Amino acid sequence: MSTVPRETPSESSARARIDTVLFDFGNVLVTWDPYAAYAGRMARADVEAFFEAVDFPTFNARQDAGRSWADARRELAEHHPEHVSMLDVYTDNFAASLVGPVPGTQEIVRELRTLGVRLYGLTNWSAEMFHEAEPAAPAIGLMEDVLVSGRVGLVKPDPRIFEAATERFALDPARTLFVDDSVANVTAARALGFRTLHFEDAAGLRATLRDLGVGVREA
Repeated sequence: MSTVPRETPSESSARARIDTVLFDFGNVLVTWDPYAAYAGRMARADVEAFFEAVDFPTFNARQDAGRSWADARRELAEHHPEHVSMLDVYTDNFAASLVGPVPGTQEIVRELRTLGVRLYGLTNWSAEMFHEAEPAAPAIGLMEDVLVSGRVGLVKPDPRIFEAATERFALDPARTLFVDDSVANVTAARALGFRTLHFEDAAGLRATLRDLGVGVREA
């Protein structure tokens, strides 16, 4: 399993304390499970066959990069017409794939806001589906601003999307903690000078914030 080194308290204390947190959303603030869009509608085996046939991670990454769902449907109709109905079920029920806030992170976001920490989002997400995010995880609405990959045509871990976020949000990477559940994304951010956390759970986020001098409560 790939891991990303975590700063120790002694390492972090030798550097500027953070004043900003840049959050990924999927499986950090909101739990995303694409199978949940099919629950009670299609057999799991049929969904797995669809995902395998279209290479769903790659397919979905193209949506995050800005491809419209109409274009995705046309391409699927050309190459895999037998699966068009499966895609329709997913898009019609996308909200069901957002199964609620990640436990504990909403409370941390609220604490950070109270403490005056700047809060921003940097998410790989379809532009057409992003409106479903905040209803599923209200902490997303506490961000000062959000850069959505599908709106700018760039996806993490492309360094250019981090550069775009740095410019748009006026970030100082040395004073910004980037939180993401993807090792590749965290590695890319660290190479650009961000403080980083490979997110696993809220307790780990709390511990890292405290290590970095942010006054959130202990877990």
